[in-house]
Amino acid sequence: MGLTYFKRYRMEIDLRARRGPPIEVPEGYMLLPWRKSLLDVHAEVKFQSFRDELDANVFPCLGELAGCRRLMRQISRRAGFLERTTWLAARVDAGPEPQEYCGTVQGIRDQMGIGAIQNLGIAPAHRARGLGACLMDRALDGFWDSGVRHVYLEVTAENERAIRLYRRLGFQTVKTVFKVAEVAYT
Repeated sequence: MGLTYFKRYRMEIDLRARRGPPIEVPEGYMLLPWRKSLLDVHAEVKFQSFRDELDANVFPCLGELAGCRRLMRQISRRAGFLERTTWLAARVDAGPEPQEYCGTVQGIRDQMGIGAIQNLGIAPAHRARGLGACLMDRALDGFWDSGVRHVYLEVTAENERAIRLYRRLGFQTVKTVFKVAEVAYT
């Protein structure tokens, strides 16, 4: 095991400057609002989304299903957890029932009253279809509806696709931070 430093960006958005129509849910998909009964589904999707990604090194809990379950329980029990910012994406075929869950986002209000995106994850087979933008759009609407006007997130600097998405949605990089993590080398 060795210590490695991961470069991450803190990105922020002022929701008062946010413009544009709502982002449409891609054809063949649906979004489901938070329900406590979906906690394990959020955890499974989080695991599918992050287990083979760099962020599983930065945050080892993302590389284990049990870790994702613990994380989802912790997020949903926080005093600042905002149900309106927490969404699940699902693929649907003909009919209204989900066939496969494939995206998740969660948000909280921190002690300063600022919104914080906890995780936005899309399972690999469903990426590049607009689901990330759609989930983030719904989460940002949820912050607005909850009276939150500023939202931030952190993203690993090497995750260029996510950074492009966040910039396209109006987030700006405000500082660089470094996260130290133990990484197993083979």
